Amino acid sequence: MNTFGHIFRLTTFGESHGPAMGGVIDGIPAGLVIDLREVAVQLARRRPGTGEGVSRRREEDRCEFLSGLMEVDADGRPAGSVSMSSAEVVTLGTPIGFIIRNIDQRSKDYDALRHVFRPSHADYAWQMKYGIRDWRGGGRSSGRETVCRVVAGAVARQILSRKYGILISARLSDFGTAGCNGENLGMAIEDAVKSGDSIGGIVECRVAGLPVGLGEPVFGKLQQMLASAMMSIGGIKGFEYGAGFGAARLRGTSAADCMHIDSDGNPAFSTNYSGGIQGGISNGEEVVMRVAFKPTPTVSAPLHTIDDAGREVVLEARGRHDPCIAVRAVPVVESMAAITLLDAVLMNMVARFDRPD
Repeated sequence: MNTFGHIFRLTTFGESHGPAMGGVIDGIPAGLVIDLREVAVQLARRRPGTGEGVSRRREEDRCEFLSGLMEVDADGRPAGSVSMSSAEVVTLGTPIGFIIRNIDQRSKDYDALRHVFRPSHADYAWQMKYGIRDWRGGGRSSGRETVCRVVAGAVARQILSRKYGILISARLSDFGTAGCNGENLGMAIEDAVKSGDSIGGIVECRVAGLPVGLGEPVFGKLQQMLASAMMSIGGIKGFEYGAGFGAARLRGTSAADCMHIDSDGNPAFSTNYSGGIQGGISNGEEVVMRVAFKPTPTVSAPLHTIDDAGREVVLEARGRHDPCIAVRAVPVVESMAAITLLDAVLMNMVARFDRPD
């Protein structure tokens, strides 16, 4: 499956060490205005080669839009072709095609892995399923694939914020060993790297401004859609929203989000243990979710594994890897939230289309 979404759909293609990554965004209504400079901003947040604790692979991550958009002039009229510096472009209602060229792949770094299955990677399972795999950085199973999600997410979040007032933000809320959330991130990563190791992390994402009514019960609950989106990101090991797993340790009286009428005469909630979702439908409160990323499985310390001839070997990995994949995952989480929520908004329009006034 290389396509995500129901109405707002993203199809991605490309391998980590191929010539380019790319995608097709479908289902966007015509006439919506997008700032492509904001797409570049979001790509820069995910880009490798910058910041502490990230891969040294240096990619420009310049997105080339091939279809579905036109630049507009000062009067808001379509004016022609687009570029990444286009301040305003308008959607045409047709598929938006784009590519991001790979310019800094070093496939030779992976020659020694041609016949070796890396522990906790997709290598073995992929080989068993397809009978072939791309050992050069993992191919489609590489985190490089998420660059396409950020492009689509940057488009979706602009529509959500401009048209519906829905705002999405995420942060790295915890990382490393237990009790490390107050520790300096750079120190935690440096300590792990010195030991030939890596660390995991938790990304918390919050969504403000959601209207009441998003979500499609019974088998399209909003939390189900969000969980599916988040769990599709490589390296995620857990998802929770609201009180999450902590709710299992509460009593019903403690976990109840009691309701009242606020000073403006509107229904309101005293607490938000539900995380903004009740019965699979948004209730107007802030949606709060957390996703857990495992430690990067590629480490320089020796690990026991096997090769494709069935021999036991010791792997000492080389190459350029993120010692904490959760760091660059923050904009990816935001992007998958935006893609999912815009899809939910469009689905809700269909659900309400025939509803009598």
